[in-house]
Amino acid sequence: MARIVMKFGGTSVADLDRIRHVAGLVEAEAAAGNEVAVVVSAMSGETNRLVGLVDALDADSCQGAAIEDEYDSIVASGEQVTSGLLAIALRRRGLKARSWLGWQIPLRTDMAHSKARIAEIESSAIGPSLKTGNVAVVAGFQGISDDGRISTLGRGGSDTSAVALAVALKADRCDIYTDVDGIYTTDPRICHDARRLNRIAFEEMLELASLGAKVLQTRSVELAMNNNLPIRVLTSMADVGDHNPGTLVCHEDETMEERVVSGVAYSRDEAQITLLSLEDKPGMVAQVCRAMSEANVSVDMIVQGISRTDNAANLTFTVSQRDLDKALEALDAAKNIIGFEGVRFDKDVTKVSVVGIGMRSHTGVAQTMFEALAERGINVEVIATSEIKISVLIDSEYTELAVRAIHNAFQLDATTAPKVSAP
Repeated sequence: MARIVMKFGGTSVADLDRIRHVAGLVEAEAAAGNEVAVVVSAMSGETNRLVGLVDALDADSCQGAAIEDEYDSIVASGEQVTSGLLAIALRRRGLKARSWLGWQIPLRTDMAHSKARIAEIESSAIGPSLKTGNVAVVAGFQGISDDGRISTLGRGGSDTSAVALAVALKADRCDIYTDVDGIYTTDPRICHDARRLNRIAFEEMLELASLGAKVLQTRSVELAMNNNLPIRVLTSMADVGDHNPGTLVCHEDETMEERVVSGVAYSRDEAQITLLSLEDKPGMVAQVCRAMSEANVSVDMIVQGISRTDNAANLTFTVSQRDLDKALEALDAAKNIIGFEGVRFDKDVTKVSVVGIGMRSHTGVAQTMFEALAERGINVEVIATSEIKISVLIDSEYTELAVRAIHNAFQLDATTAPKVSAP
């Protein structure tokens, strides 16, 4: 017998028929003798509807009063409805089940409403309930803050809830059910020959998630990696009993697949900023980064071009598109301190990346990537690397061409990739 946490996103519980289907999947796990906790998101579109209500009411006032605590109280109600409905559906099938809200567990968070971080999950109540055969249906995305108010975990919060709950319950595995059947070598909408990976290392998945792959949220992967908790990504669209192996995210020693590159990711949420004629002396880049930090803007890729003739440099870096206005305002305010002549920015850029733990021990990855881009006339604006990734910034016009070219260059397609057995 194993202890399993199952998580179902909004599309998996989109309506009553989907909730009945999910109940069947949960029943199958329970019938196999496993202790089961289920974490659910709000029904598809429900959170957006609730946020829209808040936005519409907030537009009535120009006072700008803080509303984050009440915002959380409202948007968390979507998961409450789903958890109750699924618990009823399970009882209709003859299973013992009850719903749990974040404050009932309790799942304790800090007081950063709408983007709270988990501080602690108590298992003294939910753990014994599982041992008696009860299926715990937990409302994801929510917890309780130090002041006793409902709090929400921000984007991807249900994934984070599920992994954190699995860690607290000492579960054997956390299964993330989505509308796709696993992790692919790249976006199948761009590369029709993209291949589902049987296994992928935590480090690779963390890089892919942070670089634009949207199947798993970065915080959940990091939490699983830190606690060596296997995650399985699989589809909720399969019928009970269908072959549904998904992709196992695990320690690299368990991946077995001998490959240099595991995947190609891309992100269109990029903006490039160039500071012109920045004085070329120590501390100038630090001044720029300080201005960004004080504006709560994260800087990603950085490159500096030095002019030896006039003791000046152009500094180029990237931020997310949603932070561009804040970044430009912060730079304008600090212009006299930093000392640059002008600024240019470009939102029509995309970051394309290759990721693979095999890059640690194999040479030629950068050569293969850059040759693939050059053969198709794609210019590289900025480059960033780590031990297991190479990222380039390109004109967004060439996004799909670049992804396909790199995917083909590393032979990641289904026909040429190494064959492995399913987990």
